[in-house]
Amino acid sequence: MEHADVESSIAVRQLKLPKQVRDDVPTAAQERERGKRKVQRYVRKDGKCNVHHGNVRETYRYLTDIFTTLVDLKWRFNLFIFVLVYTVTWLFFGFMWWLIAYARGDLDHIGDNQWTPCVNNLNGFVTAFLFSIETETTIGYGHRVITDKCPEGIVLLLVQSVLGSIVNAFMVGCMFVKISQPKKRAETLVFSTNAVISMRDGRLCLMFRVGDLRNSHIVEASIRAKLIKSKQTKEGEFIPLNQTDMNVGYDTGDDRLFLVSPLIICHEINQHSPFWEISKEHLAHEELEIVVILEGMVEATGMTCQARSSYVASEIKWGYRFTPVLTLEDGFYEVDYNSFHDIYETNTPSCSARELTEMMARSRLPLTWSVPSKLSQQGTLDSQDDAHEKRPDMDELTERNGDIANMENESKV
Repeated sequence: MEHADVESSIAVRQLKLPKQVRDDVPTAAQERERGKRKVQRYVRKDGKCNVHHGNVRETYRYLTDIFTTLVDLKWRFNLFIFVLVYTVTWLFFGFMWWLIAYARGDLDHIGDNQWTPCVNNLNGFVTAFLFSIETETTIGYGHRVITDKCPEGIVLLLVQSVLGSIVNAFMVGCMFVKISQPKKRAETLVFSTNAVISMRDGRLCLMFRVGDLRNSHIVEASIRAKLIKSKQTKEGEFIPLNQTDMNVGYDTGDDRLFLVSPLIICHEINQHSPFWEISKEHLAHEELEIVVILEGMVEATGMTCQARSSYVASEIKWGYRFTPVLTLEDGFYEVDYNSFHDIYETNTPSCSARELTEMMARSRLPLTWSVPSKLSQQGTLDSQDDAHEKRPDMDELTERNGDIANMENESKV
């Protein structure tokens, strides 16, 4: 009850912004100009990074890791290269088989039963091409077959078999990795459309919600958050898109998630938070972006999966909370994903977390110090009164002792 009274009084009070904050607040013309401009994201809502690499002169580096280069290509280019590599391989070895038949004179003895060709029933480039496909794919229809009177053909058969196996392993491996990429698993990991700022356990917190649409869980799931905001150092150096870590439970272990049902990730705005001095009014004029990263292993494949999203300043709602989505049914819990992105307004101070902490500290001073101070003051007064009362008795006792001493002296005389 005490905290609720403090919270309501703070919410009603109109706070005066510090001078440095007032200087940072843009004018109305600047605000209209900013509203016309489109917000430039560092990471889009679907998790794709909005960064393009230009003027890369050392393009040979992409060829040194050709496997990753092929996997990273778009599907249409990947399929085109897949078909192209096999077609070129078949055509090349088909040409070699035709060249051997032409050099040995097999094409001049077609239909001659007395002539032993290198490859039976090879009478042109088309049949040589078909024999190349049968050899590399190990189909073996049996109509065209190599004979033992052609050593050069036997060598070419060995070379094609080995190279064909290498091509199969490389291309099939690329296709398998591309198909089983965990990027598609990230499509079923969802983030709330908005982030919210409200009170939780007496502290101002920034929160967002994550959920998993699949029944197969993400193993060893962990969450991270970074603030992307340009800054200028004390020495005058400008750092564009500076990245600052936001604590979402790293020290307490709350960043490691058991993502069975949707969870609300909470960042406490304290003196270590980049939002420590940001108020509701100041947030509306900030140019910042919060990037959230959810990582974990796919239970079905064991591959690491990463899902990303971001929130710009206009997507951070001050004074709101998330609508609960988990309900208890007959023998199980049910998640209503229709309300996953829903938020509702709640009573929240509009000042910064720093100002809120200072105000709450000042509001507690009379309650915590008044009684002890009065007790100490009363104890001091009582001790002073006792001292005054005891002081006459001591004086009287001294006088009596003096009289007794005089009487003893007179008797001795």
